[in-house]
Amino acid sequence: MGRPGLGRRQLLGAAGGLAVAAGFGFAGLGSGADALASTARTRVRYWNLFSGGDGSNMIAMLDAFRAAHPGIAVKDSTLQWGNPFYTKLAMAAAGNRAPDLGVMHIGRVAGFAPGRLLDAWDVDLLATYGLREADYTPALWQRGVIDGKLYALPLDVHVQLCFYRKDVLRKAGLLGADDRIVPITSVDDWFGVLKEARQATKKGLQTIGLWINDQNFQWWFFVAFYTQLGGTWFDDARTEVTFDTDKATQVLAFLRRHVSDGYADPAMGSVNAEQFINGAPFAWEGNWSVPVYSGAELEYGAIPLPPVFGTPATHAESHAFVLPHQSDRGGAADEAAHRLAAYVVTHARQWAAGGHIPAYLPTLSTPAYRRLSPQSEYASAMDHQANEPKVWFAGSTGILAQRVGPVVVSSTVGSARPDAAARRMRDELRTLLAMKNPMDGRTAAQGGTAA
Repeated sequence: MGRPGLGRRQLLGAAGGLAVAAGFGFAGLGSGADALASTARTRVRYWNLFSGGDGSNMIAMLDAFRAAHPGIAVKDSTLQWGNPFYTKLAMAAAGNRAPDLGVMHIGRVAGFAPGRLLDAWDVDLLATYGLREADYTPALWQRGVIDGKLYALPLDVHVQLCFYRKDVLRKAGLLGADDRIVPITSVDDWFGVLKEARQATKKGLQTIGLWINDQNFQWWFFVAFYTQLGGTWFDDARTEVTFDTDKATQVLAFLRRHVSDGYADPAMGSVNAEQFINGAPFAWEGNWSVPVYSGAELEYGAIPLPPVFGTPATHAESHAFVLPHQSDRGGAADEAAHRLAAYVVTHARQWAAGGHIPAYLPTLSTPAYRRLSPQSEYASAMDHQANEPKVWFAGSTGILAQRVGPVVVSSTVGSARPDAAARRMRDELRTLLAMKNPMDGRTAAQGGTAA
């Protein structure tokens, strides 16, 4: 499946990621194409899926690494975002043609046969390069741990956010003394805010862009609010489905109400960015939209998805460095891959310019990060992550989203009742739990123990 919706990377590129990058004082852009001809003693082959603004920021960080480590030549290759990337990475690892370093969404790691298609990180070696477990929130570090070994080294946390137009909300009396949106702690609070905002919205614009027809976004929103309700997915052994259809029905009815009450227009479906730029008061989007809206010079803010069910939680994924399996992994190239990954993680101010929350905790406490707007407004999302379950079929644009995302959409647009959709979601979860992981031929219940 391709990238969701409008193409986040296209939007990032249009927003001028290079201009944002320049503000952090990193080296100019480069392709890494001359690494094969380099006279450096060690070469690192690195595959990633970053293009547009994300790609520009990554290249700038790689060039900074090259300048600081002239003895290491980095050959970076950008592959197509989504499943084509994961397919090629798996084939390369299975055929012993893998690069020295790669990037994955951390939610996909459990299904990527850790130990067969991925090699474990040497945490002691990472520590020698200045990166330790203590530099992460415990929950984020543990997301990369399978069977007691670290297979994914988080670079960031990217989250779903509630973007809001300050100019519109100011007119509606919905900004506090700090010039931020008034607190929202319940469903009634939220729909009260929408009602007031609609009265201050220009004609022809919907009140909120909700990606109504997009299975990925609708699934991500569902994960957030289902987590706010304390909903669970499976038992610890991953042998039984514990999905709560009553809680799921609450979430689905909440999402549906945005459409039935006229705040989100089905005719506009997934037209979010254009509406927000033109004056719509709200848009629920990933944090990668920050460069888009900042580039448009809007007066706006961004918070995690509102805690309408009482407990803060917003959907979160992470880009993470991985070591694709090599039968002869070790030596100078492997050490250089560890050094490169540790360097990028610990120098991720550049990455924050693209809207991502750096995984490296010391970065979040720096004055430079605290000055970033709106990034500093939603940094608390790091502590309130709503993650997909740690099973082989989960992860960004994975099988789980493909199977249950359309069910959420059917409820949001009104073609299925929320309670019926919730039961169908539970049935899909049961079917998936019984399936075999095509990466390793084992069922989810037989797979590695998630730490």
